[in-house]
Amino acid sequence: MKKILLLGSGELGKELTISLKRMGCYVIACDAYENAPAMQVSDIAEVFNMLDKEKLNEVIKLHRPDFIVPEVEAIETEVLLEAETNGYTVIPSAKAVNLTMNRDRIRDRAKSLGLKTARFAYAETEEDLILEAKKIGTKVAVKPVMSSSGKGQSYAKSEEELRNSWKFAIEGMRGNRKRVIVEEFIDFDYEITLLTILERSGKVSFCNPIGHFQKRGDYQYSWQPAECSDNVIKEAQEAAKTMVLDLGGSGIFGVEFFIDKKGGVIFSELSPRPHDTGMVTMYTQNYSQFDIHARVLTGMPLPKIKLIQPGASHVILAEENATGNYTIEGIEKALEDENVDYRIFGKPILKSYRRMGVILSSSLEGAKKAANKIFVKSLE
Repeated sequence: MKKILLLGSGELGKELTISLKRMGCYVIACDAYENAPAMQVSDIAEVFNMLDKEKLNEVIKLHRPDFIVPEVEAIETEVLLEAETNGYTVIPSAKAVNLTMNRDRIRDRAKSLGLKTARFAYAETEEDLILEAKKIGTKVAVKPVMSSSGKGQSYAKSEEELRNSWKFAIEGMRGNRKRVIVEEFIDFDYEITLLTILERSGKVSFCNPIGHFQKRGDYQYSWQPAECSDNVIKEAQEAAKTMVLDLGGSGIFGVEFFIDKKGGVIFSELSPRPHDTGMVTMYTQNYSQFDIHARVLTGMPLPKIKLIQPGASHVILAEENATGNYTIEGIEKALEDENVDYRIFGKPILKSYRRMGVILSSSLEGAKKAANKIFVKSLE
């Protein structure tokens, strides 16, 4: 029985834990709060701040896992680099986790590998941000170098908006790096996530591209397959393959691209684990992204991944400024529609715009229709 130390226990970690448990693995789910989603289906749980170097080291030495599997950004990655040196296996690799936990490091790496990116710069003060933004263009995107699920991201044109973006980015950052990336606004046609699979043998394969839409920098809905030209798919696959082979290890990577109005493929971001937009694969593929990650990280043979039907996913969101205990209503109404499924994540309390579940359907229209019938209500 393989022992998995899961660092981060959100909805993606929950689905991954279910896939690992089906394979007979023993899972220790870790997060900074009690009763996180993955803890509800794991063997045991550890509640602690994963940015605490001493505590993270202590947990690793206590459990001596076969695999250390990060699921979030807020981790002291230097501990993982050290753990890998000491013989532990970090998924997909300590290098991948260390680079991708910080937008500046992975963006610099992508540029050095020759990938096409938006023009970008970094700022560590509000005044630096204003200065760098003026060099880049009239409209820019501002993001913390370390955050998750779109937290702290915004667009800005004026000096006043840039000052607000600085504050918003610092409030949304994870970790202790008070630094932002300011990048050229890309007037893109659409965005895709290319789920890219790297096996221990070095073999690289891909799922069908996933289209997605974001709001407030956070995923709202996705669909698979995204309609892309053969040239777009080929260019995206080549770029993704270059990135994952450089990062090394084994696992599934969510590689995001902007597709501009001329069909140009521009690297956006990379996550070295299952991706929120990839939840649609629970409906569309013979093996979901979580099943794939579980098989590849444990070194099990991977069957051919097939798209068995088109589909879409749509988030079930808490309202702005929502807090406390809650109830979810309208699921019965949503299931009256044909070809609709759902997942409730089991998060213990509400937060503003927090993802509480996801609708799965055979079409984007169907997913939106079903999601509009569901309401997350605060009991406070």
